[in-house]
Amino acid sequence: MLSKSKIKQIRSLELKKFRNELNAFVAEGNKLVADMLHAFECDLLIAKPSWMATQGDIPAKELLEADDDDIRKASFLKNPQDVLAVFKRPTWSLDDADPKKQLILALDGIQDPGNLGTIIRLADWFGVEHIICSQDTADVFSPKTVQATMGALVHVKVHYTDLHDYLKKQAEQQIPLYGTFLDGKNMYAKELSETGIIIMGNEGNGIRPEIETLVNEKLYIPNYPQDRETSESLNVAIATAVVCAEFRRRRGNAG
Repeated sequence: MLSKSKIKQIRSLELKKFRNELNAFVAEGNKLVADMLHAFECDLLIAKPSWMATQGDIPAKELLEADDDDIRKASFLKNPQDVLAVFKRPTWSLDDADPKKQLILALDGIQDPGNLGTIIRLADWFGVEHIICSQDTADVFSPKTVQATMGALVHVKVHYTDLHDYLKKQAEQQIPLYGTFLDGKNMYAKELSETGIIIMGNEGNGIRPEIETLVNEKLYIPNYPQDRETSESLNVAIATAVVCAEFRRRRGNAG
């Protein structure tokens, strides 16, 4: 039986304040936890005996058997699975994100944890290894974001910094800074580089004006057909998928 103090400790990690204090985050689900066990340090794992039996040696500092009721009390999910784990937050260096050598995503004020998690998953799919976030972007280690990544955090490093200052330094070095705007150029007719930074903006307001002034490559995702009345905009995660897919398509064709 899982103790009340353990349940309280796990539940506290729903709040960023306690994630910061404990330097930890929660992941749930059979596949997600199995994927993360070999990438992140695990402080605590609670699971049904049937799940444990399929895993062999489990690299967790504390390993507790649990039943459905235990997991339900600790879980953040409506329909908990067989395992829940508390991991140490990894330390990622922003210096490893070099837009001269690779394509990088930058997120300007993304608020929805589901959108953030989906974008991380998309980055993983399209081989984008680093995401640079403004300080007011949703927390990558919130339970909702972690679940939405579907394990992509194993391969994608997420950094938080003063985005304006970071992008200003990149612009001074003539790094291509791409952003999507209604007055941008049709991205399907524009030359796209293999390296640089793709900036995606807030769900409601897009890229903020002070960041827009730094963008040196404005793109537009055209609707089809272009003279047809349509929705005002795309969801930011969907727009990210469209843009990343086109960048990678060009690279594939070039290769």
